[in-house]
Amino acid sequence: MASTGDVALGLTAVPSGHTARKERRTLMATASPWTRKQTLAALHVYFQLPFGQLHQRNPLIVQLASWMERTPGAVALKLVNFASLDPQVRASGRSGMGHASRLDEAVWRELNAQWDAVAAEAALNYEEYGQSQGVPPGAEVLDEVPELVEGRMTLATIQMRVNQARFRRSILASYNARCCISGLAEPRLLVASHIVPWSLDTQNRLNPHNGLCLSALHDKAYDTGLITVLPDFTVRVSSQLKGAGVDGFARESLASYDGLRITLPERFRPEPAFLESHARRFQFL
Repeated sequence: MASTGDVALGLTAVPSGHTARKERRTLMATASPWTRKQTLAALHVYFQLPFGQLHQRNPLIVQLASWMERTPGAVALKLVNFASLDPQVRASGRSGMGHASRLDEAVWRELNAQWDAVAAEAALNYEEYGQSQGVPPGAEVLDEVPELVEGRMTLATIQMRVNQARFRRSILASYNARCCISGLAEPRLLVASHIVPWSLDTQNRLNPHNGLCLSALHDKAYDTGLITVLPDFTVRVSSQLKGAGVDGFARESLASYDGLRITLPERFRPEPAFLESHARRFQFL
């Protein structure tokens, strides 16, 4: 029986064994080489999907495939190849299909060297394919930014809101829509919390390594320095929440997590240097 990791990394997207090898040879023989633009557009979709949705039936994958005139299986395989380049995925023993191209590897290196610039280019390439089919920019996050339809914001504000919504999608996908401290799994009560604030680091606003999936309560506590997550991924609670005058709800929902380890995401693990920055800013270190 296939494990969850196997399913996530494409066994539902690409057949196994002899059939998979035959299909891969057929795709390679009949399809034109992937361009940088196509690869980046696929990377944009990869950011938004959890492992369990990296298969050829996923609507986002089917849609992008039609835009690029490729098969859904080929696009799903491309996303699986990105997963095979993720060191956290490799460390877990899930190496993906292991057929990443030189272009895939080059894009992945570039992404990790300058995350926001590459993520922005990936989003732009994705939008250009959509616009060629009459799909407006930001349509994939329309449910989170309804103002796009209402036209009540400036272009700069719209772009900021769209980027924030895309960051949220990547964080919730990585953490399987579950608070990494409390385990809350109600998406309407979850926040993609920046470790280093949006206003303090313009180079890592879209970087999921700079994010934690938190409940609205834990996000507020994190944002105000009542809790932090140390570089070893353990929660530290401020002494302000440990005194005799602290009410029972605060003790149970916040202080009780002191010293416990967060649940790490399946990919894009929080960067220890970012965690240290937050801990030092609020004098936990």
